[in-house]
Amino acid sequence: MKPGSVVIDLAASSGGNCEYCENGKTTVVNGVKIIGDSHLPASVPRDASAMFSRNVLNFMKILAPKGETILNFEDDIIEGTCIAHQGQVISPRLKTLMATA
Repeated sequence: MKPGSVVIDLAASSGGNCEYCENGKTTVVNGVKIIGDSHLPASVPRDASAMFSRNVLNFMKILAPKGETILNFEDDIIEGTCIAHQGQVISPRLKTLMATA
């Protein structure tokens, strides 16, 4: 491999798929970084959950900045996520789907 390449060996705990892999360690051989992390897949759900919760929190800060829901349809996020308001469909995408159904 070329120097600067990165190998992530997810099977490091059982000997790995790369000759120079060491479980739980990152090594560099001839300029190639080898990451021996068998637990990497287990960390993805935690990170995804943290990112999703931050997104929900930030959305709620826009939707209810002082604890009270404020629908500011001039905000692209509010406008893009609202489907209906006061009995009327306002989502352009849903209106198009309804017209063709």
